Amino acid sequence: MHSTEISISMEIEAASATMKTGMDTTSTDQDYHCRVHEVELQTHDPDEPKEPRNDVTLTWEDVWVMVSDKSKGVKPILQGITGYARPGELLAIMGPSGCGKSTLLDALAGRLSSNTRQTGDVLVNGHKQALAYGTSAYVMQDDVLIATLTVREAVYYTAQLQLPDYMPISEKRERAETAIKEMGLQDAMDTRIGGWGTKGLSGGQKRRVSICLEIVTRPKLLFLDEPTSGLDSAASYYVMSRIASLGERDGIRRTIIASIHQPSSEVFQLFHNLCLLSSGRTVYFGPASAATEFFESNGYPCSTLQNPSDHFLKTINKDFDVDIEQGAPGKISTQEVINTLVKSYRSSPNCQVVLEEVAKINKQGHGAPAKGGSHAKFLTQCLVLTRRSSVNMSRDRGYYWLRLAVYIILAFGLGTIYSNIGSTYSSIQARGSFLVFVASFLTFMAIGGFPSFVEDMKVFARERLNGHYGTGAFMIANTLSSVPYLLLISLIPGATAYYLTGLQRGWEHFLFFVAVLFTCMMLVESLMMTVASIVPTFLMGIITGAGIQALMILGGGFFRLPNDLPLVIWKYPLYYIAFHRYAYEGLFKNEFKGLKFPSQPGHKASFISGEEALTEFWQMDMEYSKWFDLVVLIGMVILYRVMFLAIVKGTEVVKPAMVGCTFFTPEQTKQVLVNPSDNTVLGDD
Repeated sequence: MHSTEISISMEIEAASATMKTGMDTTSTDQDYHCRVHEVELQTHDPDEPKEPRNDVTLTWEDVWVMVSDKSKGVKPILQGITGYARPGELLAIMGPSGCGKSTLLDALAGRLSSNTRQTGDVLVNGHKQALAYGTSAYVMQDDVLIATLTVREAVYYTAQLQLPDYMPISEKRERAETAIKEMGLQDAMDTRIGGWGTKGLSGGQKRRVSICLEIVTRPKLLFLDEPTSGLDSAASYYVMSRIASLGERDGIRRTIIASIHQPSSEVFQLFHNLCLLSSGRTVYFGPASAATEFFESNGYPCSTLQNPSDHFLKTINKDFDVDIEQGAPGKISTQEVINTLVKSYRSSPNCQVVLEEVAKINKQGHGAPAKGGSHAKFLTQCLVLTRRSSVNMSRDRGYYWLRLAVYIILAFGLGTIYSNIGSTYSSIQARGSFLVFVASFLTFMAIGGFPSFVEDMKVFARERLNGHYGTGAFMIANTLSSVPYLLLISLIPGATAYYLTGLQRGWEHFLFFVAVLFTCMMLVESLMMTVASIVPTFLMGIITGAGIQALMILGGGFFRLPNDLPLVIWKYPLYYIAFHRYAYEGLFKNEFKGLKFPSQPGHKASFISGEEALTEFWQMDMEYSKWFDLVVLIGMVILYRVMFLAIVKGTEVVKPAMVGCTFFTPEQTKQVLVNPSDNTVLGDD
């Protein structure tokens, strides 16, 4: 620790001791500002050498964030926020619910949603640049993890995805185990993470796993959104102490910025600097240990035995608009208290010190802009994701194993109902009903794996936002990992139903039957992938996917023969775009061609060929073979997968542009910056 830091700590401890003994409780506002100004000036010794070039210092100046809404117009979320974060320090962003903590964190990390607009400067080492891969990491508020993996597996797979190919496997494994040990999870390395319906790690351990996944690249800048959310005080302290210890470890100085709602007094003592927000405005920015004096100097002292963070949040929380000070004559609104504190901060020497520090950091530049690292190549990402997805599918009983069991039961049911179907005239209808049930309802049940896929999509969304890999690698890995399980589901139930029923003998007929069943299942999964990229929840996704398939089944040409379908919608275009049409045709041609059936009494010929049954009974198009139908089905699988890729990619580019052009105008932005409380701009009643 530097001598200046030691002197600062001693001065802060002395100030705290003075407050506890009741001495100097009537300190004036001028005395407080002089002391804070002195502490801030001592923080950086002019003779101290410059920070290493690989450190990351973040500054932001006059940052505004506005959100657009069709009904409410334009509303400011952050209003002129200025501050900085230095290497080796933990900056805590605090404030009541809805004050803009997460928005500020997202603005600094470059992760704002598409319906927002940001103004002001956010500089990295004094340079205006996007945060390069490997420079920063972001830990989300929710722990989005793969429940079936162990801690060791989860972190190691992430290391393989994020670290470059030229790094030896042994070093990647060492990086993963080091990250696990840094978070104190060495005793839970081989414990599965767990999730809904399965036991696993505790909430605090899951939070530390989420942090492990982001620090394997050893980023110099770490963002954490509500890292103590949902944890008890003991778990919160343990998690935050581990986070604070990452500031300086093994020669690496990390800049850590965390939004936090209401820390305990022990957690509060871990903070180096504090950014206190209320209604999107800065109430205080500076050393966390000096915040109590700031409130005291403005007439809102914190009692000796009270948690400082509780006192701050009670004072500036306008959700419950009552006077904070017990026994004070009359009641003043919390909004007035907030306005007083904001005005006091802006006119204080402390605010001037912050502005000078930001200007100093930006001027020095701390060397070259922060350079990012390199991650694994595309092929490596595909292989690692395929392996990880295969492990997850094999352990998640609801993904494929339960479906396999249900399919086997249904296959026995089909086989017994249509057992030894024979070659009578009535078997024409029976064969058609059997094949339609297979092509329609067995494949329809493929949506049963949608909830598990939605969980995969959540992990994909988190990892894609953090730059671990792209949409293409995820799509290819999901396709390759699902193939063995879909083949298993197609072969075992397919063989059971096929041979119990007594359909056409010959391995080529059976293999084509299995190929169509397999392709239809993969096609339904591809369709549900596309639905998942559009629909936000898995319940809505299941309803939407089921509705789409029901319409395709009705227009497929069985329940209403092709020539009898209404021309509008059902014949054009639904009959031609429904995959069930091509599945029916392929299976029917595979089964009926080469067979003969006795004709009904009065018919000219004594037998009806399979080809005649296809054209006259089922009105099938015989201009192309069954292989053409299979190729069309495979093409639809590819089409739906490409649609998923295009929707995800297009959303990243098109949606922000559309929102920006539709909802924001330069006049609105200017008016919000000049007068944030103008109801005509905000659209308030």
